[in-house]
Amino acid sequence: MNALKHWAVFLGFRYLVTLGLLTASSIAPAADAPYLAKQEPQWIQLASLIEEEKRPALHLDNRNSRAGKSWALAFDNDVLVPGGRDQDYTYGINFTQTGDNARTALISLNRPLLALDKWLGNEHKSLGTQETFSREVGVFGFTPEDISIRQANQNDRPYASLIYLSSSREQIDLVDNVAWKSTLTIGGLGFGLVGELQDVVHEVTSSEKPQGWDNQISEGGELTGRYVLARQKYFDNTSDNLEVKSTIQTSIGYLTEASWSLSFRGGRIHSPWSSFNPELASYGEKSSYSSNAKPVDERYFWAGIAFKARAYNAFLQGQFRDSSVTYDHSELNPLLVEAWAGYTFAFKHGYRISYVLRGHSSEIKDGAGDRNLLWGGIIVARSL
Repeated sequence: MNALKHWAVFLGFRYLVTLGLLTASSIAPAADAPYLAKQEPQWIQLASLIEEEKRPALHLDNRNSRAGKSWALAFDNDVLVPGGRDQDYTYGINFTQTGDNARTALISLNRPLLALDKWLGNEHKSLGTQETFSREVGVFGFTPEDISIRQANQNDRPYASLIYLSSSREQIDLVDNVAWKSTLTIGGLGFGLVGELQDVVHEVTSSEKPQGWDNQISEGGELTGRYVLARQKYFDNTSDNLEVKSTIQTSIGYLTEASWSLSFRGGRIHSPWSSFNPELASYGEKSSYSSNAKPVDERYFWAGIAFKARAYNAFLQGQFRDSSVTYDHSELNPLLVEAWAGYTFAFKHGYRISYVLRGHSSEIKDGAGDRNLLWGGIIVARSL
């Protein structure tokens, strides 16, 4: 019955993704589209010149392979919040590479990602569209509040972990200020490495070691995956010192959900609006915000809020393999509110450092696990 339930959720959200794509694709083209199509090279050049005048390095020329390269390293931990914590989403580490190497690398999910995009109709080859690619590898884990208990704790959230590889594709419409972002992730639930890494950190910091990793979701390992599609719209009537954008996002897999978010950043901004995407983060995944922007000197504050309708969470409900502690969908809150705030320093030689405070409302309806989640993150990145 659990298998039938998961497949029903999968098929239902596949329909949702397809419906969303068809709806977005049905928007009528601008009246001057035929004229622009005839003048494609001149228009693209003119649009780039106008945007460059408004803000330096606003958009990149994909023909310049150096302009779109970057890397980013992110470390999330619930101790990086005022007062310190050691529960729920407890830590995550990921490394992201952006640029042409991410598209052509042997270890990449780019080919199956492009195949999925094509099958779902996520192809936006209109006038002025640019593409960027990235890949990411990472781990993250969850623990209950009381980590001193060795046996399975039925009164709190389960231990859970993910080790993953993902590839992402971004299609940016420079004319309409719209970006489509898709991500394919393949990973493993329930491997011991995540708990072992936490043990090492706790030993170095003389902290209490978590005792219950043997009871984690899918203990021993289980293959999992996720496909994410997001449509972002930039509100271009804002000033050069303020950016505002909205995002509609849906995903199928170990997190199956749909969401709408509103985010902004303000300050000394010179990088492209589409290059900075904290609203796409899902716990440790996509939290590194690797950028396709040229090296620039920036200082800005950023924040946002998201409203999520979640149908399935493997980190609480388990997957196909039996787990010691799981929750039924009826025991979880299907509607979540997530918020974040951070600050970024970016330097002309290409390095950026950011701090973010992030959290969301309680996932579990009753019991010890009924609490809001909160964690912090540090991101170090470099544009090449």
